[in-house]
Amino acid sequence: MAEQKGKQAGDKPQQSGDSPQQPRTIGLGVRLVPTSDSDQPRVANYTALTLAPGMAFIDFGFFEPAMLAALPRVAKEGGKLPESINGRLATRVALSYDTLANLHQQLGNALQGLKGTTKTG
Repeated sequence: MAEQKGKQAGDKPQQSGDSPQQPRTIGLGVRLVPTSDSDQPRVANYTALTLAPGMAFIDFGFFEPAMLAALPRVAKEGGKLPESINGRLATRVALSYDTLANLHQQLGNALQGLKGTTKTG
């Protein structure tokens, strides 16, 4: 189960002064309760983003690693590449634009944290 407590990434303290009222973000503990097998991790080595009015759809897919490894070799040897390749859809997630922006911020923070650990570790 995923549990997140405290402020969300990017929370800013409320400013006082003569500026117009800014929306205030408050940290809230969140606990997600799994249903069925939703707490089981899905392995994905491919993502695709599709935008629609008011929504973003992210498809997470999986291609066999041996097939992915063979493609550059076939291309290097001048062989014929397939017109398309088949994989498995691991899951599709639909997000509002606000949720997509929040995910973008969280991923950016995670990648920044990873940069620090790869330099020191």
